[in-house]
Amino acid sequence: MAKPSLVVTDEDRRMTIIEHLEELRRVLIISLAAFGVAAVIGWFLSSQVLHLLLGPLHQAIGNVKPVVLGPLDKILILFKIGAVTGLIISSPIIFWQVWSFIAPGLRRNERRFAIGFVGSATILFAMGIGFAFFALPVALRFLNGVAGQDLVYLPTADKYINFVLIMIAIFGVTFELPLAVTMLGLVGIVTPQGLARRRIQIWIGIFVGANIVTPTADPITPVLLTVPLIILFEISLIVIRILRR
Repeated sequence: MAKPSLVVTDEDRRMTIIEHLEELRRVLIISLAAFGVAAVIGWFLSSQVLHLLLGPLHQAIGNVKPVVLGPLDKILILFKIGAVTGLIISSPIIFWQVWSFIAPGLRRNERRFAIGFVGSATILFAMGIGFAFFALPVALRFLNGVAGQDLVYLPTADKYINFVLIMIAIFGVTFELPLAVTMLGLVGIVTPQGLARRRIQIWIGIFVGANIVTPTADPITPVLLTVPLIILFEISLIVIRILRR
């Protein structure tokens, strides 16, 4: 008579739909709680962050102060900055919760990449935000130069901050592309050989996607987003090959 195995197999660990929903509820509660606490911290840092966000504007057109058009605009802008700052601060916890939700569906050898996933997601997100601050002055100089001296740009705080936050979000999120490609490669959905064969099509897709998601009408910003994404995509192919050995 065979003895019962004391080792729990991956099949035994599969969760029911109810367990998945309970796990999703736990992930959402923890993520929202982390975001709430971080948003409070972000509110106290909002004035310093505002000064940082105005940096690209000053680099592009000089020491100009954006204007507000309504009595509530200042506080609403600070609330908005605090919320986005809170999202950035809480992103490592949110990334960890995302990993904890998808981990039960992975094989045992794939779960060992937990720290790498969270660390890479956080670093790539920060890299995207940093690169946005490099691209913003370039885009603003180009847009401000359109029509020469016939039109004068007088920045309003609300529209400018919205523009900057959208750019930061776009660059931060799209820089997660190589991590997504790497994860798909590790679970076997894609292969580095297959991706390499479609390299040109993927490059073109990245360029088209960059033109769609960037909120500017200039030809420079999509290129500034496309180039690092292509480089990160190529790095992800190397990472997949190394990790699948």
